[in-house]
Amino acid sequence: MLKGIAHLYTAKGKKVIRVDLSGRKPEQSTAAMLLGPSGYLRAPAMRKGSTFMVGFDEETYRKLLL
Repeated sequence: MLKGIAHLYTAKGKKVIRVDLSGRKPEQSTAAMLLGPSGYLRAPAMRKGSTFMVGFDEETYRKLLL
């Protein structure tokens, strides 16, 4: 799922984590940040180019979409 992704943003509550995946494979812990307690991809999830965002943070969405 993270193939071709250079930047990953995960939002949980008021905390946003940015992971730079440029030129390297994601670690197991990175993939775990994408999953919810059910084991499925957390929502909302959005991909724009080489950026992937999971969770919701209004400021980050504005930055990524504008």
